[in-house]
Amino acid sequence: MTAGRVVLIRAVNVGGAKLPMARLREIAAELGAADVSTYIASGNLLCTPPDDPDAFDRALEQAISDEFGYFREVISRTPAELSQALTDYPFGEAPSGHIYFLTGEPSAEAASDFCSRDFGNGERLQVIGRDLHIDYPAGAGTTKITAAGIAKGLGVTGTGRNLRTTAKLIELAE
Repeated sequence: MTAGRVVLIRAVNVGGAKLPMARLREIAAELGAADVSTYIASGNLLCTPPDDPDAFDRALEQAISDEFGYFREVISRTPAELSQALTDYPFGEAPSGHIYFLTGEPSAEAASDFCSRDFGNGERLQVIGRDLHIDYPAGAGTTKITAAGIAKGLGVTGTGRNLRTTAKLIELAE
């Protein structure tokens, strides 16, 4: 299967925001997507949107909100964009590395200010384009970095995936 986009949905199947992957695939198909599949139950959808990817992302956000009663950001990238983000990861083979895919590109000032903060566990951060690269040397479960803090600090929101999941999504999309 070849998918034109990897669609990442923020914070599903955690904290009571249930989104069955079978239903997500159905919704995507109902919105006109082809080559639809999902990977693990954490909001990873692979598909070829019918037309404009941004319009598809917004329609998917609305469909999820209408059916499940909560709003979650939908962020999509091409397999090439995911591959570039993985290649650009600046912290080497960090076993606790993550890429936080953002809804837009933060200002250089916001990125610099946010990435220079000390979160207390030795985290390293760098914004490259629309991606926040994070190394959690003490593990992602110990960090004080939150989605709300990222949104406030960078002025844009997003959703994170570890490097292993990102690599698998690229493999599945190609």
